Amino acid sequence: MRLHLDILPQPSLTTCGPTCLQAVYSFHGVSVPLQDVIAEVPALEGGGSLAVELGRHALGHGFEATIYTLNLQVFDPSWFNGRPVDLVAKLRAQREVKEGPKLRHAMDAYIDFLEHGGRIEMKAFTPKLIRRILKRETPILAGLSATWLYQSSREFGPDCVYDDVRGEPAGHFVVLVGYDPSDRKVRVADPYLPNPIARGHHYTVDVQRAISAIHLGILTYDANLLVIGRP
Repeated sequence: MRLHLDILPQPSLTTCGPTCLQAVYSFHGVSVPLQDVIAEVPALEGGGSLAVELGRHALGHGFEATIYTLNLQVFDPSWFNGRPVDLVAKLRAQREVKEGPKLRHAMDAYIDFLEHGGRIEMKAFTPKLIRRILKRETPILAGLSATWLYQSSREFGPDCVYDDVRGEPAGHFVVLVGYDPSDRKVRVADPYLPNPIARGHHYTVDVQRAISAIHLGILTYDANLLVIGRP
């Protein structure tokens, strides 16, 4: 299974999320200028964006949006064990007892996402799940660890210089557009150029490496898959 998706280069180090979102819009036949998406998606202090805010932008443009998450900083697994749970009420209650500006920002964004029709599921990230989503002919916007995906050094400072001692793990967004179970490789559309592992925007990596990178996105409030579809 391979989807054809064109993606532009991200204009800055911190605009990978909106660039991926604009590529998904184009895949679905909706033309939105990249600079408009960048201007409209809220940016975190220090740069970057949350997948939930990309999903909220999609809802505002008439799309459906589902987030598959393993973000245990925001969600408790018991909220997804099959019994009905009011996620908005749980997030509001959690917000009253937990501090941290980024955590509270994330909880507020998820509340807004849910109240506008977004869906959240907590599932194990497996090749089977990726293949099942792609077979619907829907690309997957993935929030993950660039450090693990690229097998690069961690990054230091506002210019994101590779530094294996002072550096911190770096988050990133890419779009998963294909999976071949015969060689267990996932095809990636990456807005970052030049990136450390490919000359162009499209390349393949071992599916387990990609899944591990998504898991490790928890370090930067990612660890999720955003699936955007036409209603």
